[in-house]
Amino acid sequence: MAKDKYHIQVREALENDGWTITHDPLQLSYGVSKVEVDLGAEKLIGAEKSGEKIAVEVKSFMEPSKVYAFHQAFGQFMIYQMALDYNAITDRVLFLAASLDIYETFLMKQQMVEDAIEKHGLNLIIVDIETKNIVKWIKK
Repeated sequence: MAKDKYHIQVREALENDGWTITHDPLQLSYGVSKVEVDLGAEKLIGAEKSGEKIAVEVKSFMEPSKVYAFHQAFGQFMIYQMALDYNAITDRVLFLAASLDIYETFLMKQQMVEDAIEKHGLNLIIVDIETKNIVKWIKK
C-alpha cells in the first residue's frame, strides 16, 4: 500500500516526541481481510508504569475536495477501529494524523469533524510538517 505524502514527517514527529515506532505499517486481520494502519508506536510513561500504545493513520488531504478526503479518512478510521476491536487490541489507541495547515484551514472549521470527535471518538494528532513536531493531541 502506498504511503501518505506526510508519512515520514509524522513518523519523525512521533519519534521526536519520544515515541518508539513498533510497526510501519501495523497490519491487522479483520475476518478474511487484512488492513494496514500506517504506524504503530509506543511510549514508556514512567519507569514503573506500563507503556502507552497508539496506532496512527496519516492523511495529507491532498484531494481537490477536502470534505471528500475527510469522508475517506473518517471511514478508514472507523474500519481500523473495528479491526482493533475485532482483534481484541484494547491497549492501543487509534489516531488520525494531519498537518497543522490542514487542521487550521479545514478541520477545525468543520462541524462534521467536531461531531466525529465528540460522537464517534475520532482522535487526532496535529503535526507541524516543517518542524516535524506534534503541536496538538485531540482525544475524546
